[in-house]
Amino acid sequence: MFTGIISHLGVFKNYGRGKQEMLIGAPTLAAQIEPGDSLAVNGVCLTLVRKEAKGLVFNLSQETLGISNLGLLRPGEELNLELPISLQTPLSGHLVAGHIDGRGKVLKSIPRKPGRRLAISFPVRLRPFFIPKGSVAINGVSLTLAGLGPSSLEVEIIPITLKNSNLGRLKSGDEVNIECDMIGKYVYNRVVPSSRRA
Repeated sequence: MFTGIISHLGVFKNYGRGKQEMLIGAPTLAAQIEPGDSLAVNGVCLTLVRKEAKGLVFNLSQETLGISNLGLLRPGEELNLELPISLQTPLSGHLVAGHIDGRGKVLKSIPRKPGRRLAISFPVRLRPFFIPKGSVAINGVSLTLAGLGPSSLEVEIIPITLKNSNLGRLKSGDEVNIECDMIGKYVYNRVVPSSRRA
């Protein structure tokens, strides 16, 4: 479980074994994680397989490659990294499971002093899980919805988030990982009959 508050930035190095593995450079994090531990990578909960001299190696399942942006990376790209929370961790963002609901596409990235506003499209099937001023995780970052349409949303990125995550480097056309609010998904599943679900 995570909170969407990015603690480290890593760098994608390369894929291995036909994209069954990925190598991440994360020197500030390497001493804090051991094989078998979880780490959120661009919002995707992954398990560390092994440490190498060049970085950290994680497995990638076909499900992860299909639903997230982790199969679209280029060497040198920055990655948002977050260690799991403990019972003592302040819940500064919102509850984030690391289970991606779908990919979105950046429509616009607009400077809005002192930060930036992003407009992002999302699969229409995700629309029931969003509410105005609700929570969403974009590339693992906990954000508040500043605008909401039938198939797109807008979020405001404050300066500290621009500095501590890869969201400030996003441009039109980039694909991002979206995780809808966990509580909203449970409520929707409980309240809406299965015959009427999107």
